[in-house]
Amino acid sequence: MAPIRNARVVFNEIPRTYPEPGKTTVYDDKPTIDIENLKTDGGFVLKTLFLSIDPYLRGRMRPPEIPSYVPAFKIGEPLESHGVGVVVRSDNQGLKVGDHLYGMLTHEEYTIHRSFDGFRLLVNEERLPWSVYLGAAGMPGKTAYAGWREYSRCQRGQTVFVTAGAGPVGSMVIQLARLSGLKIIACAGSEEKVEFIRSLGADVVFNYKTTSTQEVLNKEGPLDIYWDNVGGEALDAALSVSAVGARFIECGMISTYNEGPKPVHNLMQVISNNLCMHGFIVFRLERQYDNDFYWNVPQMLGRGELKYSEEVWRGLEKVGDAILANQKGMNRAKLVIKVADE
Repeated sequence: MAPIRNARVVFNEIPRTYPEPGKTTVYDDKPTIDIENLKTDGGFVLKTLFLSIDPYLRGRMRPPEIPSYVPAFKIGEPLESHGVGVVVRSDNQGLKVGDHLYGMLTHEEYTIHRSFDGFRLLVNEERLPWSVYLGAAGMPGKTAYAGWREYSRCQRGQTVFVTAGAGPVGSMVIQLARLSGLKIIACAGSEEKVEFIRSLGADVVFNYKTTSTQEVLNKEGPLDIYWDNVGGEALDAALSVSAVGARFIECGMISTYNEGPKPVHNLMQVISNNLCMHGFIVFRLERQYDNDFYWNVPQMLGRGELKYSEEVWRGLEKVGDAILANQKGMNRAKLVIKVADE
C-alpha cells in the first residue's frame, strides 16, 4: 500500500482571548503515513474515529512556563484530547485489528503507539455509539460520577444548583442528583438546552442569559450543594444563598477562560456558613472510581436509565471551529468531532 494522507490539526499560536480557527489552530492535510511499512516497535496503529472537544483545552493554549495540571500544547505540534480509535495494524500480542481503544489521541487521522499504557479497550456490549465514550461514558461523565460520589455527601430532600446543566458533566450531575432524591436547580444558555435539562428531571430550570441567576436562587435556595462549571457571577450568587455546611464542588470556571477572572464578592460566606469547597481534577480520582464507573454507567446508558445528548461535527478540519463554539457556549450538547468512518 502506498502512503496515504495523515491530516492533522496543529497548535499555531497562543491566543490572547478566544482561540481563532486558522490562527490559533491550523488544519494541515500535507502529512502522509505508510501504515504497512512503518516500524511500530511492538506497538500498533490507530485510525482516529472520534475526538472530544472539551472546555479544558483552552487552558492548554498557554505559554509553557505557566504551570498547570496538564501540559501546555506545543507550538507546531498537533493538539491532543480524548479520542476513540480503531486498531488498523497491531504488532502487540494483546491487541488485534478491529479493536476499539479510548484514550488521549493527538489530532491526526492516524497515530502510532508503542505501548497500550493510558488506553482502555472498549468492549461496548451495550452497543452505544462510539462517540458516547467521549461524553456520558467517557471523561466528562466520569468527572461528574467521581466528583459527585466523592464530595456531594448528599441527603434526600437537599437542594443542589448545577451550572452548565446541558453539558456532558452538568447533565450527568443532574441525573445523579435526581436518583439521590434532591431538589435540583439548573441553568443553561439557550431555550433548547433548558428543555433538555427539564427532560432530565430538574425541578427548577432557567436560561441564565434571560433570567437573573441571583433572583432564582433567592427564591429557590438556600443551597446545600453547588456544582460549579462556570465560576464568576454564578459562583458569587451561589455563595450568597448557601446553607450552613453547604458543599461547593468546583469542577470548572469557563466564564474566566477567555476573558480573565471575574470578581467574587461573597467569599466571607465560606467562613460564616462553614462551607466546604472542593476543587478537583478527575484523573486524581480515577484510580478510586474508574472500575465502578465503567461497570455501572455504560449499562445504565444502554438501558436508558441515564440520558445523554451530543452534537457530532464531521471532519478533522472542523476542530478549530468546534473549540471556539465550545468556549462561547454555542454548541447545543456535548461536542465531538467525527474524524472518519470505520
